[in-house]
Amino acid sequence: MEKKTYGADVVIDSLRKHGIDLVFGIPGAKIDRLFEGLDGKNSDDAPKLIVTRHEQNAAFMAQAYGRLTGKTGVAITTSGPGVGNLATGIMTADAEGDPLLAIGGQVQRKDLHRATHQSTPSTEIMAPITRYSAEIQDPNNISEIMANAFEASQSARKGAAFVSLPQDVDDAEVTEKPLPIYETPQMGPADPNDLQKLVELIKHSKMPVILVGQRGADEEITSALRKLLSDYSLPVVETYQAAGVVSRDLEKQSYFGRVGLFRNQVGDQLLQQSDLVITVGYDPIEYEPRNWNKENNLRIVNLDTLPAQIDNHFTPIMQLVGNIATSLTELDQLLKGYQYPQAAAKQLAEYKAKLDQDKKIKALASNGASHPLAVVQAIQENVTDDMRVALDVGSHYIWMARHFRCYQPRHLLISNGMQTLGVGLPWAMVAAMLYPEHKAVAVCGDGGFLFSGAELSTAVQHHLNVVTIVWNDGGHYDMVKFQEEMKYPEAAGIKFGDADIVKYAESFGATGLRVEKPEDLTKVMKKAFSIDGPVVVDVPVDYSNNKELAANLIDSQLG
Repeated sequence: MEKKTYGADVVIDSLRKHGIDLVFGIPGAKIDRLFEGLDGKNSDDAPKLIVTRHEQNAAFMAQAYGRLTGKTGVAITTSGPGVGNLATGIMTADAEGDPLLAIGGQVQRKDLHRATHQSTPSTEIMAPITRYSAEIQDPNNISEIMANAFEASQSARKGAAFVSLPQDVDDAEVTEKPLPIYETPQMGPADPNDLQKLVELIKHSKMPVILVGQRGADEEITSALRKLLSDYSLPVVETYQAAGVVSRDLEKQSYFGRVGLFRNQVGDQLLQQSDLVITVGYDPIEYEPRNWNKENNLRIVNLDTLPAQIDNHFTPIMQLVGNIATSLTELDQLLKGYQYPQAAAKQLAEYKAKLDQDKKIKALASNGASHPLAVVQAIQENVTDDMRVALDVGSHYIWMARHFRCYQPRHLLISNGMQTLGVGLPWAMVAAMLYPEHKAVAVCGDGGFLFSGAELSTAVQHHLNVVTIVWNDGGHYDMVKFQEEMKYPEAAGIKFGDADIVKYAESFGATGLRVEKPEDLTKVMKKAFSIDGPVVVDVPVDYSNNKELAANLIDSQLG
């Protein structure tokens, strides 16, 4: 007797055909057949299911999977609140160009328009924050809707897709055969004539600069960019999400810092002085053009997979749309014989010296707590180029984004589009799952850590080699605090209460360590990286110098 095929089986078939080997989520009655197929007795060829402690964290984990692998990360939850809890993670992934597919359970089709338990217009909720949002109405359409959702997540501007799966569709017998594996579309390089025009622009510029954004930071593009840099010594400024595109061997000649919060960094100063800025995979959501091109006097060439969003401070003189990696390779060949203008060398050397000053700063501590630069340095000393470091959001992430050096793309993971609290630990956990041969590191504030800290239980369950470093300022939302203090007589709404981070970690079965005094920072950090399994380090931090982060702004407002 031929085995029956149900809706859930077709969903799993689609996941398998798209190369998905990990999925994240929380089950429920409206989608239980799909979870049975993922985690039941006959699920050997299905993706591995990671059951999380909160649906929002499942979405964060799927986002990290997408960012780290380039494949589409998948989160699966039940109906109603299960779907609702996905929204923040979906919004974050879509804003930050990470491919994600969320599958949400739904009530039976006959109950969709009744006031029924957990009936929610989920596709309408998700439509504004995804590339694609669809509800499956016929079991024989599951395969094609899944395929189109995957395609949407992997479009020229990668992002999130959502599929609503009614309970009776999940449970229905399917008679149509699922779609076969199909070829995904390929994009060629930008127009050859435009590339030749760009060559002439570069050759006639006094100080051309490359600004790399989040879409310019995948492995293929980074490889092409590094070949270009090794041939022509062009200076590069990274956005926070493009951290690591400049390799260690190219650092001295080409790395001129990162730009993000706030407009007072070396990268900002270099961009301001440039007479030609070539943006590579730049997305304005990270750092708006009104910040780095406030005077609106820069000549900009946009090299990307899609046309730019034009605004008052971003009107490129040229747009080269196509596969970024192949466009850079073509550019490399067309530039043959080019040498960077010698006249700019002195100015670049001054910027480079200013960028390296932080290495010489003596990080003083007070109040028995460590200076942020000392914590950055202690992390730097223990992180190898093979490790992935995931930052949560808070004052710590500004210090890390500016001063922590990273030499591989997507090895320093930052939420700089939505700046979403709680991403640090879930992202690092996925890095530990994908690359178990290396430690993964989460760097969090005490506020952001408590947003998703319950996932320590998941980390312990799967024995993940994650080191979580908590910058503890005694229970404040400090990134808000110090900016409020710069605008108002006093900060408001920023105290949430202290917590014993070590006891919290130990309650889940993780190892908890504390830096009791600044002099112990190096020793404790080294110990943390030597311990097997999940480790949490409580680091009391002195944020009294935070106003330096927003000092000496180049005529710009606070972020």
